[in-house]
Amino acid sequence: MTKVKSLADLKKMKEDLQSKVNLREKGDNVERMVQVKVSMATCGIAAGAKEVMNQLITELDNRSVDAVVTQTGCMGYCHAEPTIEVTLPNNDPVVFGHVDDKKVVEIIEQYIIAGKLVDGVIPVNYETVKEHKNK
Repeated sequence: MTKVKSLADLKKMKEDLQSKVNLREKGDNVERMVQVKVSMATCGIAAGAKEVMNQLITELDNRSVDAVVTQTGCMGYCHAEPTIEVTLPNNDPVVFGHVDDKKVVEIIEQYIIAGKLVDGVIPVNYETVKEHKNK
């Protein structure tokens, strides 16, 4: 168990626990919610993904957006880290690259709330197995 050495340590533990509790409570209805995945591989963490994830959670909460924010491994976009994948209900996922504090606010206000795409979308560059077989 982690030792608490300061008020900041205690606040961090509270945030981590609250995040896990929220995920469990929302876990049964994720298809009806905004889903945000933050790429937290080594390159993403080095580029600031932890800070991006914390800001996403804070900003979504401040705006009362019903969302679940999780971390994922490498998405294969190391050149564009930090990257996030946003899935709006009944929509395909969209990946945004080079996400910083300013971009987090823009994605939430313009894409998640208003439904308008913003700069920074990484185009899909793969085919599904089904698409490949149909060629």
